[in-house]
Amino acid sequence: MSEESVPFTYPEVGATRTDPPAGYHRFRHRRPIGHGRALFDRAAEHILGFGMQKGVGIFQRADTETALAGTELRLLLGVGRFGIGAPCRVVYVLDEPDRRGFAYGTLPGHPEIGEELFAVEYDPADDTVYGLVAAFSRPGSWYTRLGGPIARAAQGWMARRYLATLPTDEE
Repeated sequence: MSEESVPFTYPEVGATRTDPPAGYHRFRHRRPIGHGRALFDRAAEHILGFGMQKGVGIFQRADTETALAGTELRLLLGVGRFGIGAPCRVVYVLDEPDRRGFAYGTLPGHPEIGEELFAVEYDPADDTVYGLVAAFSRPGSWYTRLGGPIARAAQGWMARRYLATLPTDEE
């Protein structure tokens, strides 16, 4: 794990816990994936083991096998040799009775500036399990600024791909 000598690229560290800050593009994708505590536990294990990032093929490496506060990870955004390295650090880990997951924030060299939350939620009222991806970001490089609306659409597309990696009732 990092000693956090490299600062995050944004001052609102941890803001995915509450309301995202103004001045950023914000999104929240939440969808039901099935029912039951067993599914909730399987989905939490998947998320905390960087399963979403591995499942969409952007994971390169992490300092730890599971998400822990301070874990540094490197993602590769793009396709093949045209990929762009994206360094991040886990800001916090959720370990609540009905919510589990983690958020990471961007480090220098990441093409975006901001934070992203990956979580699973359990609703005890009806036994439903939900996958959640939420983020706030803004361009961190000339090419993401140039991408404008296309870059924003790509973020939404990627969030839906992350959610598609989660286990479901059928598995």
